[in-house]
Amino acid sequence: MSRMTPLAIEDCPDPELRATLEHFVNTLGFVPNSLLTMQRVPAFAKAVVQMNRAVFAPDGLVDPGLKRLVAHMASFAAGCQYCKAHTSVSATRHGIDEQKMEAIYEYRTSPLFSDAESVALDYALAAGSVPNGVSDDLYDQLAEHWSEEEIVEILGVVCMFGVFNRWNDSMATPLEAEPIATAGALLGDKGWEIGKHVG
Repeated sequence: MSRMTPLAIEDCPDPELRATLEHFVNTLGFVPNSLLTMQRVPAFAKAVVQMNRAVFAPDGLVDPGLKRLVAHMASFAAGCQYCKAHTSVSATRHGIDEQKMEAIYEYRTSPLFSDAESVALDYALAAGSVPNGVSDDLYDQLAEHWSEEEIVEILGVVCMFGVFNRWNDSMATPLEAEPIATAGALLGDKGWEIGKHVG
């Protein structure tokens, strides 16, 4: 059960933020309830949106679909069902086909994932864990496939979802209809469940 009711976008106390939140309708198809809760403190919500735009900038070096898979694995490490559902939607909206999304937890052995993708997902899982699991050996493996700029982008995704994972699990943010349907269809047989994220 949600601990704080998301405000309707029409009730946003800041007209600039209201326009900014509509950015998510274009990229995700809806405004996440996490941001509709955060908007109570507009400066905080604006900062989170600004970081999100930087992390997912269209001119980034790392494939936008892979970034969503990185976010998914970081959220898996954190145990956030809300963000696992959201990233299943955003990954499939950004070029990851459903078969690959369904195979996300077999990325080390699935032929659908390249060596570069697999090590990026290993890194996301380790970086999203508490305590942090990134070793020198893992970083060296990552650096064999990714440039320093690309590694910054990959870790930026993990850090962005660190904010969202903590926020959504602490607030028990209610999931929207599309992520519930997508995660249920693609990940339901792999242990995904709505958990506390009901309206």
